[in-house]
Amino acid sequence: MTVSGGQRVDRVITRGEFTLDGQTFTVDNNVWLVGDERTIVVVDAAHDPSIIEAAADGRRVTMIIATHGHNDHINAAAELSDRVHAPIALHPDDTALWRQVYPQRSPDSSLRDGQLIPIPGGELRVLHTPGHSPGGVCLYGQINGDPVLFSGDTLFRGGPGATGRSFSDFPTILASIRGKLLNLPSETVVHTGHGDDTTIGEEAVDYDDWVRRGH
Repeated sequence: MTVSGGQRVDRVITRGEFTLDGQTFTVDNNVWLVGDERTIVVVDAAHDPSIIEAAADGRRVTMIIATHGHNDHINAAAELSDRVHAPIALHPDDTALWRQVYPQRSPDSSLRDGQLIPIPGGELRVLHTPGHSPGGVCLYGQINGDPVLFSGDTLFRGGPGATGRSFSDFPTILASIRGKLLNLPSETVVHTGHGDDTTIGEEAVDYDDWVRRGH
């Protein structure tokens, strides 16, 4: 948890199943609560809505943002939305993935590249970063004056998100990272969809190695 100057970022770790292409894996997901003592947005409502609601601790949820449509990042979104009365936002290019989980329900709004999402004391800018999925996005902003990126599954400590499954493409994710992320300040803290934080500077030094790896 980061707390200073009123703004805060809380991480909640939930465990559940990721299913795609007929395979299922148990995964731990990072759920990010971004705001202050009264109001938050939720980034990636994964697996267990009761845990996320408890972490919100009575704060008003203004939006539930899905960084992409894989089931492990959205499978708590609908129930959480109903519990806290907050809209769900997803990039429309991930509609096909969304419908695998929610065939009878649509997201409440569509994310678009460059969109500004209000948070207490500032805003998060949507960066469309396809590759891990067609509608993958990252969210960039300032928290207590420091640059922060919520990267979903686009960028992790150690490299790009996986691209070996349906709807994914390795050259596309490399282009997204190069064009949208590596031009951010090197000190930008990257809050990932799974695992530990990193920084843009730490990951940028390995970009050429990722390119040579070729997958």
